[in-house]
Amino acid sequence: MIKARLLLHLLNHRRKLKRRERWNREQLESYQSQALDRLRTFVYGHSPFYREFHKGRHQAPLHDLPILTKSLLMENFNDLVTDRSIRLDEVRAHLGRLPREEKYQGRYWVSLTSGSAGYPSINLFNDNEWACVLASAIRSYEWAGVRIRPLRRARAAAIISAKPAGMTARVTGTFRFWWFPTLRMFSNEPLRSIVERLNAWQPEILQGFSYMIALLAEEQLAGRLRISPSVVATGGDLLPKSQVEHIEAAWKGRRFDRYASGESGVVASECAGHHGLHLYEDLSIVEVVDQENRPVPPGESGSRVLITALTKHTQPLIRYEMSDLVRLSTDVCPCGRSLRLIDELHGRVQQTLYFPSPTLGLVAVPPDVFHRVIDLLPIAGWQILQQRDGLIVHLRKVPEGFSDEALADSLRGAISAMGGIAPPITVKRVSQILCEANGKAPLIKSFDQESVAPAP
Repeated sequence: MIKARLLLHLLNHRRKLKRRERWNREQLESYQSQALDRLRTFVYGHSPFYREFHKGRHQAPLHDLPILTKSLLMENFNDLVTDRSIRLDEVRAHLGRLPREEKYQGRYWVSLTSGSAGYPSINLFNDNEWACVLASAIRSYEWAGVRIRPLRRARAAAIISAKPAGMTARVTGTFRFWWFPTLRMFSNEPLRSIVERLNAWQPEILQGFSYMIALLAEEQLAGRLRISPSVVATGGDLLPKSQVEHIEAAWKGRRFDRYASGESGVVASECAGHHGLHLYEDLSIVEVVDQENRPVPPGESGSRVLITALTKHTQPLIRYEMSDLVRLSTDVCPCGRSLRLIDELHGRVQQTLYFPSPTLGLVAVPPDVFHRVIDLLPIAGWQILQQRDGLIVHLRKVPEGFSDEALADSLRGAISAMGGIAPPITVKRVSQILCEANGKAPLIKSFDQESVAPAP
């Protein structure tokens, strides 16, 4: 169960979030300015990296500060964090002891991003910061219409990362209340098993990676899955239009999308009006920019997003680059919240891959299966491309002594464990991950999906 100190922090954040969501723009922007000043004052006093990174610009406006990339974050990890006792090698060792060892140094919650841009990051939160992540998740449920109260149980089911250090695994593992019982299932479990468990549990809230929810929607439409959740919370990746239509057909009007990051928690989510995703501007300053990092006006799609996490002091994120394609809405939501809206969001492309099976025809292997094999490898980036004659795995900055065949064996084993027959796997070392014409680099993609994917 959740610890008393963490619960107190959570309740405090939840109270503050509810008060702020009805602020007008003037109140909100004033709060952002003050919170940013507090963050920068603390950071310049405790982070050697930021003192040097922002040298000569300590009084400059936010838009004049340099961009923090994921590679910069990890390459300067020890000097970027504000606690001088934190060491990256120790944090990596701690990740290997999860979930047995709950917190690093008994003080910090640690999560590992999925590496959806081909380069995973390690993220630390103290109790207060972690409680804010949990509170942001509660806000997304409540905006979708769920009333979370101590005297009313809301049965939930979550399809989470198979990695103990994944953000979804860490959040749902912490989020344990009598009034919010949650069935946790791993995304690399056989789909048949997940369906059976959901039928027995009958959740009010179903949440998971978008690609897993799309697979479950197909099961619901086929009659094998028989649940009626009031809220279906999706997030984590972009879905083709056909799969969104499957979810709508299975649970009409009950899908609520979320935009979250492993580095800072929920960034935006839908309210009951479904007019777009409200940015959580009381928790982060979000800049939508073009290729030259110039601000993009509402109604136009940007090339990337820059996040400044106002509540994160342990591992500060100031103008942190996220390679998502976002378009801000020109409209205001009728719900009355002054928070800006996202009306178009495209994350990194990841597809569920399908492989022949000796007994099942075709089996689905979701992206998380591949993440689990590759994310902790000592490489700078990766990409999996499915072609008619097999899989091609691209790797960047591979260390000396790395075994390509061992990786191929691990991937074959992971596909076999899901019930599939692994095709030939070719590992290639590349200087750059391949991008498409729109500038996005598909992390997991099939170039022959129509011939291998099951018909709807």
